[in-house]
Amino acid sequence: MDNKDIKLLEAILFASGEPVEETDLKDKIKDKKNITNYLNQIKDFYSSRGINLIKTGSKWSFRTSSELIDDLTIFKTQKRKLSRAALETLSIIAYQQPITRSEIENIRGVQMGRGSIDHLMEIGWIKPSGRKSIPGKPTLWSTTDMFIDHFGLSDLSDLPNKDELKASGFLDKRAAIATISDLATNDENIDSDNEEDENLDDFIQNN
Repeated sequence: MDNKDIKLLEAILFASGEPVEETDLKDKIKDKKNITNYLNQIKDFYSSRGINLIKTGSKWSFRTSSELIDDLTIFKTQKRKLSRAALETLSIIAYQQPITRSEIENIRGVQMGRGSIDHLMEIGWIKPSGRKSIPGKPTLWSTTDMFIDHFGLSDLSDLPNKDELKASGFLDKRAAIATISDLATNDENIDSDNEEDENLDDFIQNN
C-alpha cells in the first residue's frame, strides 16, 4: 500500500478513538472518487491480521479481530456496571426501536426509573430519536452507532431474528436478553446478576 492517500486514511483511522464517517475521510484525500476502493484495500490488507477495519453504517474504524477477543484481557475502569433492568431495557430498544419509555414498561411488566435510561445514555448506547405523535408526545429511544460498534455488528440487521432465536433455543429464555448478553460475553459493563429477574414473555411472543 504505497499510495499516499491510502497511507493517510490508515493513519487517520489508527489515530481516531471513534469510528470516522466516510465523508470525513473523503475530505482528507486528493483522489476523492476512489475513497471506497482505498478503504476496501485497507480492509482486505488487515483482514487476516490482529486488527480489522470494520464499516459500521457509514463509519469506519479499526477493531480487534473477533478471533482474538477471548484471548485478550482489557483493563478499564467503569463507574458502575449495567444492571439487569438496564440490560432488559437495552435489549427491548434494540429490537423494537424507536420505542417510548411507557412501551418499554409495558413489555417488561414493571415501571422503570430514570436510572436505566440515564446509564444507557451515559455509556452512549441509546439516544433520543424524536417524539411519538400521540398525546404528550413522549420521547422515542433508539440505539446508537456506538452500540452497533461495541457489540461487533455491521448494522442492526446482524441481530438474530425470531427464527434464529428459536434455533438457538433462546426464544423461551428471554430472547433479547440472551442475545445481547451473548454478544456482551465478559463485558465489564454488564452485571447480569444484579436486580430482579423480570418477565419478558410478552416481548418474546410478539417478536
